Amino acid sequence: MGIKVIRTALPEVVIVESDVCYDELGSAFETFNADEFASRVAADVEFVQDDHSRSRRGVLRGLHYQIQHPQGKLVRVVAGDVFDVAVDIRLSSHNFGKWIGVHLSSANRRQMWVPPGFAHGFVVMSDMAECLCKATDYWFPEHERSLLWSDPDIGVDWPIEFAPILAAKDEAGKRLYEAEYYA
Repeated sequence: MGIKVIRTALPEVVIVESDVCYDELGSAFETFNADEFASRVAADVEFVQDDHSRSRRGVLRGLHYQIQHPQGKLVRVVAGDVFDVAVDIRLSSHNFGKWIGVHLSSANRRQMWVPPGFAHGFVVMSDMAECLCKATDYWFPEHERSLLWSDPDIGVDWPIEFAPILAAKDEAGKRLYEAEYYA
């Protein structure tokens, strides 16, 4: 596969960049290779579900997590541009409540690995964006939780100058001090 792994301020959250092959016909790159992912990003990870979302400019999804059946997520954008965020919600972590944000786009071809124990969300920066997400566990709506995207205790610096478009569950997100989190 040939990947570059970029460590972030939250060591478990990493950015993955794939080598791209160009020729007179265009370009090609490998988006996932289990052996290389295990050796370079996270060992013993098995993906069981792929999700595909399409959203318009200004839509903010998140910050989501499952309190039971936690999901690790490998996120990439196949059309458009998003600002993607992960928040550490493991109470035992010295990074509890800290966040990292990265622009993911079809142009930069970056992926972000968000391991279990983190809340995840994104805001669409382009006219439209399509995101693909490989997940390590299935979606269980009864276990899904949302942190409040604008919680001042977390302080995500969303790069937006507009009121985001939110689903009802995200408008009702909990502040970090009210939320359920991991031990």
